[in-house]
Amino acid sequence: MRIAVGLEYDGSGFCGWQSQPSGCGVQDHLQKAIREVAGHSVTVHAAGRTDAGVHAMSQVAHFDVTVERPMTAWVRGVNAFLPAGARVLWAQMVPDEFHARFSAYRRSYQYLLLNRPVAPAIMAAKAGWFHLPLDAEAMREAASYLLGEHDFSAFRAAECQAKSPVKTLQRAEVRRVGETILFEFSANAFLHHQVRNMVGALVYIGKGSYSPEWMKSLLAERNRTLAPPTFAPGGLYLVGVGYDEAFGLPECQRRVTDLLMPTG
Repeated sequence: MRIAVGLEYDGSGFCGWQSQPSGCGVQDHLQKAIREVAGHSVTVHAAGRTDAGVHAMSQVAHFDVTVERPMTAWVRGVNAFLPAGARVLWAQMVPDEFHARFSAYRRSYQYLLLNRPVAPAIMAAKAGWFHLPLDAEAMREAASYLLGEHDFSAFRAAECQAKSPVKTLQRAEVRRVGETILFEFSANAFLHHQVRNMVGALVYIGKGSYSPEWMKSLLAERNRTLAPPTFAPGGLYLVGVGYDEAFGLPECQRRVTDLLMPTG
C-alpha cells in the first residue's frame, strides 16, 4: 500500500530534509514516526529535498507499508511521534505509479525578506534580512528575465547533483508590503541553492549595485562565480507541489503570506 502525505516543518530545528548519519534530517524523524505506527521500517521519498534551515508549508512525500491503518493513523498517529517542529497535514492512499518527486510537475517557493535597518529577533530564523533600502520595482523587472527555459548555471551550487542546469521557470515575482519583501518562484524543478542564489542577485540589483538588465548577463555567462553569495536559508519556504489531478491529492499549495504578512 502506497501512502502520500502532506507536511509542514520548521527547518530551523533540522539539518535539512535528507537523512543523515546523526538522524537530524526531517526524513529521519518522519521515518521513525511512521515505523512506530506501521510496525516496520519504511523509506520516505519527498517532492523536494530542502536544505538545513529551509522551511516547508506544503511538502509532499510518500512511503510504502505492508499493513492497513485508517488514514487518521498516518496523520494523528504519526504526529504523536514527531518533534514539535514537524507535522503531517493529510494522508491519502495513492496508486503504485505515484512518486512524490518524479510525479511532480511543479514546485513553488517563497522567500520572505525583512528590509529594515535592524535585524529581526522574533523572525530571526523565519525570514531573511537586508539592512539597506531595496528598490522593489528594479527587482521585479530583473525577476522577469528569469522566466522561461534557461541554463541556470549561474545560480547552481557547486555540489548540485542535477543532470542538467536547464530548468523552466514559470513564475518569478517580487512584492513589497511595508518592510517585507516576498519573492515567489515556480518551476518544473530547481537546482541546488537556485532560489537563494536568485534572491541574492535580486538583492544586489535592488540595492543599486547593478541594473535589472544585469540579470540577463548572469544567465548568459552561466558562471556561478560572477553571481552574488547565496542568501540565508531562514527566509525560504517550500509552499507548493503540483501533481496531475488524476491522483486526487488534497490542495498542495499554501502561502507564507497567509501566516506572516497581510494580503494586498
